[in-house]
Amino acid sequence: MLALGVRALGAQTADVPAAPRPAQIVAAKKVFISNAGVGTDMTYDQFYAAIKGWGRYELVASPADADLVFEISFSSQITGVSGTKESGCDSSNILQLKLVLLDPKTHIALWTLMDTVHPFARQKTGEKNFDDAFSTLVGALKVLTAQPESTAK
Repeated sequence: MLALGVRALGAQTADVPAAPRPAQIVAAKKVFISNAGVGTDMTYDQFYAAIKGWGRYELVASPADADLVFEISFSSQITGVSGTKESGCDSSNILQLKLVLLDPKTHIALWTLMDTVHPFARQKTGEKNFDDAFSTLVGALKVLTAQPESTAK
């Protein structure tokens, strides 16, 4: 019964117009980048370089000077544990990049973007998978923050 309700809901959403993005996301000129990650600063450094290289925003040194705060993080979440007393314990996890766009005045999350780093066995594959997820996340940010056609002219 629940599956039918979800399918019916999905069919109805095709007729619903897209909700507007928060005005701050499109209008922002100055951003502060916050590192909410755990472990190394690699994710923060790479994200900072990508935003600086993009050239759309002025990067500021304080959230008080920003129109928008980008909070970047990279995390690992355990998704399952298996094994026996004889074979030992084995866990599986998901590596995830997350970007939260925050209002610097109210600290309210205006939008969240996430991408998963695909599983890997070798470090080189892991680095490629991280780079792919990172590129997808930055690409999604570029689409989200694009000026609407009516105001871009």
